[in-house]
Amino acid sequence: MKANELKKGMVFQMGGQNIVVKQVQVQAPSSRSGNTLYKVKGQDVSSGQKFERSFKGEEVLTAIDISRRAVQLLYRDADGCTFMDGGSYEQYTLADAALEDELPFLSDGLEGITAIITDGVLLGIEVPATVTLEIEDCAPGMKAASSSARTKPATLSTGLVVQVPEYLTPGEKIKVNTDTREFISRA
Repeated sequence: MKANELKKGMVFQMGGQNIVVKQVQVQAPSSRSGNTLYKVKGQDVSSGQKFERSFKGEEVLTAIDISRRAVQLLYRDADGCTFMDGGSYEQYTLADAALEDELPFLSDGLEGITAIITDGVLLGIEVPATVTLEIEDCAPGMKAASSSARTKPATLSTGLVVQVPEYLTPGEKIKVNTDTREFISRA
């Protein structure tokens, strides 16, 4: 597999580590003779150690076979989060450190969580592109919110803080983009 084929959620091997890809940024060349670079952010599956490196598009990487299964969050405790496979009822636990990017979106009853599994080991999870969360705390809503779209910070039920339009109030449910961590709309 070439570096220019990497996508979020893929797993590749490098230096004895299995790296799960969390983000890929494409950097176009600044000159005609330059190469397009693929800046990859991820983490080592077993240690949870962060991984960051730029690859040229033609660099060859060793992809790892993974399977994707629909799972749901069972509970969260001191060990991390425990998920259950909807089909086989198998349970998998992941430490909070391995879920750093996904934790702000995990709430009870969240649908659409996908587990990335290889050889019976849970490597990581993917959350849906959008999730619905409740606003727990923000400044009071303004009745005369002006046409200039001003925003205010709002703390959501998972602890995530996003900028929302100033007419929203605590208790309202909103949709959030899990990639950009931005407010989309009321739910």
